[in-house]
Amino acid sequence: MDRLRYRSIFVSDVHLGTRDCRAEFLLDFLRSTHCEQLYLVGDIVDIEALERTPYWPASHSAVLAEFLDKAARGTEVIYIPGNHDCAMRGMAGQSIGAIRVELDAIHTTADGRRFRVSHGDEFDPEHYGKTWLTRFGDKAYTFLCFLNRRFNAVRKRLKLPYFALSILAKSHIGRALAYIRAYESMALERARALGLAGQICGHIHFGAIRENDGLLYLNDGDWVEHCTALVELDDGSLELIHWSDRRAALVRANAGESQPAPLPLPAWARALHAR
Repeated sequence: MDRLRYRSIFVSDVHLGTRDCRAEFLLDFLRSTHCEQLYLVGDIVDIEALERTPYWPASHSAVLAEFLDKAARGTEVIYIPGNHDCAMRGMAGQSIGAIRVELDAIHTTADGRRFRVSHGDEFDPEHYGKTWLTRFGDKAYTFLCFLNRRFNAVRKRLKLPYFALSILAKSHIGRALAYIRAYESMALERARALGLAGQICGHIHFGAIRENDGLLYLNDGDWVEHCTALVELDDGSLELIHWSDRRAALVRANAGESQPAPLPLPAWARALHAR
C-alpha cells in the first residue's frame, strides 16, 4: 500500500493505557502515512489512568513501537507532554530513543508561517475549571466514553462507520461550547503576544481549524473519540484529517488488520505501572 506523504503531522490525546484509546485506528494511520516531522502533542500515555488501573494491551505497545520506529528511520519526532503525561515534562530537553521531549515548540510551515505548538492545558479558563470535561463531570464523561465504546461495538458488527457520541454533547451543551470558545480565544491571545501566525494544540478533544482576526487556531483533536490529526501539506497548508471517516481505514481496522502480535511492555512504561 502506498503511504500518504505529508510534511508534518500533529497528533495528541491518544491516552494509551485506557480502554477508550482507539489504538487500532491510530496504528492504521501511522502505518499509512509518512512525514518529515511528527509532533506528539501531549496526553500520549495516560499516566494518571495507569496509576489508577493498569491497562496495557499489545496494541498500545505497538503504537509506541511505531513512534520509535518512525524516529529511528529519520522522521523528526517531538514529544510535547500534556496534563495526563505531565511526569514526562521533567525530561524536557532529553530524548527517548530518537524522540525529543520538549515543553513546547515553534513550528515553521513550508510557506514560512510560525506556529507555537503545545498541549494546550495552559489555556484552560480558570472560571471554567480544568477543562470542559471537568465542568461536565468526570463521572459523566467516563459514562459517555463507556456508551461510546458499546455504541460503536454495535455499529462495527453492523458494518457501520465509527461515530463519536461526544460530538453531540459538545455541539449542544451550552457550557461546553462556551468553554471551547474561551479556550480558543486564550490560545490566540498567546500567539498574538508572541508575534506568531497562530497556535497548534490539543487537550479538549475537539479538532478544529479556525481563523480569527488574522490568526489561526488549530486543534488536532484526539484518538479517544474522534480519531483526528492535523497534517501539513508540501505547500504549507494545514488540514484536519478524520481518519475514522476514511472507508479503507475503517475496513482495515474492523478486519483487525492493524492488530499486532503481542509485544512486551516497554521498560519505561513498566516503571509507570510500578509507581
